[in-house]
Amino acid sequence: MTTTVHRRTPDRQIVQPETPFTDRIRGPVLAITRIATGLIFLWAFVDKTFGLGYATPGERAWIRGGSPTAGFLGGVDVGPFQSAFRALAGNPFLDWLFMIALLGIGVAVIMGAGLRIAAVAGSLMMILMWAAEWPPALLNAAGEATRSTNPIVDYHLIYALVLITLAVTGAGRFWGVGRRWERMVDRQHWLV
Repeated sequence: MTTTVHRRTPDRQIVQPETPFTDRIRGPVLAITRIATGLIFLWAFVDKTFGLGYATPGERAWIRGGSPTAGFLGGVDVGPFQSAFRALAGNPFLDWLFMIALLGIGVAVIMGAGLRIAAVAGSLMMILMWAAEWPPALLNAAGEATRSTNPIVDYHLIYALVLITLAVTGAGRFWGVGRRWERMVDRQHWLV
């Protein structure tokens, strides 16, 4: 079954047929991207909670009294916001907020429900993490190279763009509970 997409330009209408291949592949590609992105957030939550030794060593696990924000924010040594980020490092309220956000974003994105809220929260988190790492800096406070590979776009901004893309394309409808969720929140479109 071939569908047709009509795009209007100021002076004419352009008709672009979509191929059956495009129709069949769009949903699975969005679903795989959605699930993989959700697993990034959920894995960060699990690793920081239990200290599985990947980004968080066992002795710094949240369940063992470690602070999920202390390591990242405590090590901020570049950029115009470094003193503000360092002041927030290890704050128990911020630890809870960060961990709830990681868990909520991860579960919402994997399930395909509440993608708009997850996209906003996740994008805000990623932009703040970008600002904390401050990729435009070439040197840190000690005069050492920051290892930044691109002064503007890094993985935090790519994750934010992926979250936004998943939300605006309705990616939760494919291999997720997005359709059911949309019916449940019927008139509260911001919850979709």
